[in-house]
Amino acid sequence: MNGFGGWFRQFTARLSMGLRNFMMGRYGTDKLNMAILCVGLAASLLSVFFQSSPLNLVLFLLSYGMMFWAIFRSLSRNTYKRYQENRRFLQFFDRLKDRQHRYFDCPKCRQMVRVPRGKGKIAITCPRCREKFVKKT
Repeated sequence: MNGFGGWFRQFTARLSMGLRNFMMGRYGTDKLNMAILCVGLAASLLSVFFQSSPLNLVLFLLSYGMMFWAIFRSLSRNTYKRYQENRRFLQFFDRLKDRQHRYFDCPKCRQMVRVPRGKGKIAITCPRCREKFVKKT
């Protein structure tokens, strides 16, 4: 039995090293990937309830499309682009959760500026380019 245990340990070590080498330089998974997979899983589960309808086919194709997209993102070597996609996704949901502030883009340099909500019309100064613009909060 010790021979089999040693062989199995070596096999899993080689498999682990091979997987580690394969994933080297690839993006991996993140919050956006998890959201994509959850939407794909939900579409797959919903397609079960709509048997023999055109909606079933749409949900089925949507679920597979989302799952292939998540796999593509995980195995991508363009890590900078995947990182930027995830950063924009997280910023979008952070803005939805933030009820005390409004977000505006500077008209000159497109820097995102956060200002308190409910202050009426205020003059906003961009922290990057010092452009002044007036917005209602």
